[in-house]
Amino acid sequence: MEKQRLAVLGSTGSIGRQTLEVAASYPDLFEVTVLTANRNWELLCKQARDFDADTVVIGDKNLYSKVKEALSDTMTKVFAGEESLEHVAGSSQVDTVVTATVGFSGLFPTINAIKNSKKIALANKETLVVAGERIIPLSMELNAPIVPVDSEHSAIFQSLAGERSAAIEKLILTASGGPFLNHTKDMLKNVTLEEALSHPSWVMGNKITIDSATLMNKGFEVIEAMWLFGVKPSDIEVLVHPGSVIHSMVQFKDGAIKAQMGTPDMRLPIQYALTFPERLPLNGERLKLEETTLAFSKPDTDRFPCLRLAYRAIETGGNAPCVLNAANEIAVEAFIGRRIGFCDIPRIIERCLDEIAFQKAPSFDDYRLCDAETRKLANSLI
Repeated sequence: MEKQRLAVLGSTGSIGRQTLEVAASYPDLFEVTVLTANRNWELLCKQARDFDADTVVIGDKNLYSKVKEALSDTMTKVFAGEESLEHVAGSSQVDTVVTATVGFSGLFPTINAIKNSKKIALANKETLVVAGERIIPLSMELNAPIVPVDSEHSAIFQSLAGERSAAIEKLILTASGGPFLNHTKDMLKNVTLEEALSHPSWVMGNKITIDSATLMNKGFEVIEAMWLFGVKPSDIEVLVHPGSVIHSMVQFKDGAIKAQMGTPDMRLPIQYALTFPERLPLNGERLKLEETTLAFSKPDTDRFPCLRLAYRAIETGGNAPCVLNAANEIAVEAFIGRRIGFCDIPRIIERCLDEIAFQKAPSFDDYRLCDAETRKLANSLI
């Protein structure tokens, strides 16, 4: 394998930190040249020193002076703001861009990375949720391969190795069910933020943990899988699998099912995305099959309507998934800020889907405008 120069967008988050762990394990294969963070400037500066990064970007411009001063005795270049984030994703100092940011903020840096023919290790599912219809053709046109980092999409990607896409009958995405799997609708009305953040299987950032609790995360993954693997939404099934042992499956036209199994450790899909098609050793726990139980059930979209809303958005198409994402970001932020209840999240999303004007074929600029308009509406509903 040739050495890869990495840009880790969102390096201070959960996926970003684990990406750096993988990179540190193979210094002969990976050189970390670009690091970015939104507000966690102290950890960003430490990472820059640990990896002798060429460039860092702090998203919050108000923190630029702190980062600049903290790294003043190094050769690291310091920038700030959204435009800088987009610019470094296409840097000539980068071969592979790991998009580990959360939300809409990952879209335009990923677009610029694709325009500069970078390899994309995609952990920012919102990129394809919002604009998959344009992102995938652009990546193919400009020879910028997109390799999934999400555990579910990595599982499908691995299960499809050596297979023909024409042989696929359906994709099966597994969901842990989150902390409220056995809650009634009445119980969900009174759940607390702390309960929602107590995921039974995975350790993740706050936003994605709440998305997992509402099942919106699984809805986003359905949309992402559709674009990544070229299948129809009707050919993607979601099954609740509380054990989180099987990360996802592919059912083929002859009835065979391939599944990727493992412990809930995100370092595995991160490393696989970076080293594909090679598999390299990875330290960590191994799955104990003798202690494993495989149980599955259908998701309840009456108790967890976010999954239903995601299917509605992708079946509508156009700018509807953009509306879905923006409304969800605002609603989840409000729930984390204790300004709304858990069951208000899907209520706000559905109102936005109902009220934002439909656009059949939005441009990238249209996505930006739609995102802003939806956020304004969602905030007014809180």
